Amino acid sequence: MFKRRQKQPITRLFYAGDVHGSRVCWKKFVNAAAHYPADALVMGGDLTGKALVPIVREGDGSYAARVIGEQRVARTAEELDEMQRSISTNGMYPLIVDPDEARALAEDSSRREKAFEEALLEELRLWIGFADERLGATDTRAYVIPGNDDPWSIDEVLASGRSVVPCDERVERLGPHELVSFGYSNRTPWATPRELDEEEIYVRLKRLVDQLEAPERAIFNIHVPPYESSLDTAYEVDEELRYVMKGGRPHEIPTGSRAVRQIIEETEPLLSLHGHIHESKGVTKIGRTVAINPGSDYGSGHLDGCLVHLEPDRVVNHYLVSG
Repeated sequence: MFKRRQKQPITRLFYAGDVHGSRVCWKKFVNAAAHYPADALVMGGDLTGKALVPIVREGDGSYAARVIGEQRVARTAEELDEMQRSISTNGMYPLIVDPDEARALAEDSSRREKAFEEALLEELRLWIGFADERLGATDTRAYVIPGNDDPWSIDEVLASGRSVVPCDERVERLGPHELVSFGYSNRTPWATPRELDEEEIYVRLKRLVDQLEAPERAIFNIHVPPYESSLDTAYEVDEELRYVMKGGRPHEIPTGSRAVRQIIEETEPLLSLHGHIHESKGVTKIGRTVAINPGSDYGSGHLDGCLVHLEPDRVVNHYLVSG
């Protein structure tokens, strides 16, 4: 009387985002392919860090740096290695300089910005090389987009690897699914490099989803979460980037994209993956679509992500993971 459900092929996908320059988080992301295992890795943007940390070579052979408000000194090669590791784990870029260069960087903003970008790109090249080393002999690929915080200069580096697929504003085939990727955000108080008005976000996303052969099987990889989805809750800030207080507490508001929500509601993809708002970890449903933001804790060296098992026509299960 009852028909047994025919067994369907399973696609195992691991998603994470917002690693912000943390080398250890990127390594964990790449290694997730073997650890879980995963058929595909998806990175949702904001790859790069936000600060350059000069490590000053002193006359007595020691090295000094200010790391997250704390003055540190390294007197041995082992201590220097640990200092550099601590800086890179927290999503910043260590740069060994002599005292004169340290003063020049402090006094000349253009020189400091140039040194920061050079360090950022060199670090990203190491990341691409690590992905090629670990994934090159496998069928697993890392589908990677920039986020709103990422400078335009990283795009060429992302395209230089064999195992990383740069897929911003593209549709890629992922087993029986099509992967739609989009790295921009709506406007933020920080005026970051890759921001668009809502109308432009909708136009660009609509151009992508119109290419889909089977929208009901699609996976969205969109950096910014949909508006009022519970995946986009953040503290409100004023024009001077200070928290807005109400009732003696920071005021929380939805900060996601209305255009992203609209395109999800219209397209009804199988799965929609998001980042951008680190503190708004969660899973929700928008119509038939499972929407996930795994959050981010990159500063501690922990990688927050999600493992999703998919059949062609349904999300079988999903797990928020951290390690």
